Amino acid sequence: MISYSIYQNESSTEWVTFVHGAGGSSSIWFKQIREFQKHFNVLLLDLRGHGQSKPSLKEGFQKKYTFKSIAQDVMEVIDHLKIETSHFVGISLGTIVIRQLAEIHPTRVKSMIMGGAILKMNFRSQILMRVGNVFKYVLPYLVLYRFFAFVIMPKKNHKQSRLLFINEAKKLYQKEFIKWFKLTAEINPILKWFRQVEINIPTLYVMGEEDYMFLPSVRQVVEKHYRSSKLFVIENCGHVVNVEQPSQFNQAVITFLKSKA
Repeated sequence: MISYSIYQNESSTEWVTFVHGAGGSSSIWFKQIREFQKHFNVLLLDLRGHGQSKPSLKEGFQKKYTFKSIAQDVMEVIDHLKIETSHFVGISLGTIVIRQLAEIHPTRVKSMIMGGAILKMNFRSQILMRVGNVFKYVLPYLVLYRFFAFVIMPKKNHKQSRLLFINEAKKLYQKEFIKWFKLTAEINPILKWFRQVEINIPTLYVMGEEDYMFLPSVRQVVEKHYRSSKLFVIENCGHVVNVEQPSQFNQAVITFLKSKA
């Protein structure tokens, strides 16, 4: 089972589960824990190979990871803790894991918060993935990761987020990075499905105004999925909204969650 941490609120029965992105860990939510615990029970996860979730012997022999298998890791913890339903908060690639989880177990997902959501790989991100594919066995993964982080979060005010993810990525192993990177092979068809099919679960997209790679496609999807989805855009903010503008992120998300409780 993957590693997890719980912050309980004795006066609440509502759960909020936080899912980080690739290369991160549950530590990226440090600016959320205190505020969210005032209203909800909080569950933090380290996805396989990240943070305290060291690869098991069984995982070491797995040829590749899939979004379904990673979503099942999350559900294993939810089941273990006997949590019937939870709100889910994700950032970056973690939003794909949450949406995949909602596809498999829709009755267990009360609402979805998609921070820095990835719904479509634009031309620049497609090129980025191809470059990574060519060099993933040649260059040390941290060189590639630093490059990706700078392209996705290029501005001066993105520096804190960029360094946070790079420092967390240092804890990964090269083989683990490659397994996660290979997930990009299945990302286009799964994102196409997510864009086409509206799922009947309340969803709030929280995006940075400067998240130029991913914000345009999110705007399009929210217009199409208007029955279930809302968009909140934070000014002067890049991809990792919960780190760059935590106060605005926390306020918007908690208000939304309490309206769905």
